[in-house]
Amino acid sequence: MIEIRRAADLGEGRRRAIAGVFADGFGPDLVFFSKDRDRLADAVAHMLVLDLFYVALIDGEPAGIVACTDGRQLSVRHDAAQLRRHLGPVKGTIADFVFRREFQKLLPYARQGLASLEFVATGARFRGRGVATAILTHLLALPQYDEYVLEEVSDINAPALRLYEKLGFREFKRRKVRHTRVTGIGHYLSLRLTQEPVAGAR
Repeated sequence: MIEIRRAADLGEGRRRAIAGVFADGFGPDLVFFSKDRDRLADAVAHMLVLDLFYVALIDGEPAGIVACTDGRQLSVRHDAAQLRRHLGPVKGTIADFVFRREFQKLLPYARQGLASLEFVATGARFRGRGVATAILTHLLALPQYDEYVLEEVSDINAPALRLYEKLGFREFKRRKVRHTRVTGIGHYLSLRLTQEPVAGAR
């Protein structure tokens, strides 16, 4: 059985395990900084804002994560010194620059009732067990939101795009990237799901 909990309710003692799921999900995108999954997890653990993450648990172990914000909050806040400590002075400094550019973006169209879903990831040992579906379905049932967005999903992430489409998300914009030759990514897609608000939710 998959249980969905807020990361903050699990406590600081689970932060590193949650960071491990993050590293499993985004390690391929961050391989420049480290190919070592545990080293990467150590580097990013401090920056996860646990109040904004939801965690899927299987047998009590973090199996999947998704951050859910109102578009005005940052779900990750990193410390440059921590990045340099874990990744080294050069790569840590580069990570500081890249993370500020890529992760510290607020939605220009944020509004009450809109949720930004971020950092969707499943732990390597739990893939193929419906973890992402379970956690996203849980979030889509939250009564305070009538619209959900997923910003900048890579166009080569076919499994994720299939899942989002199955759940009802549709593309509303795309951004061409300059690193296609290196990453294989042609565009980042942004997807939206709009649903009827629950009566009396606001």
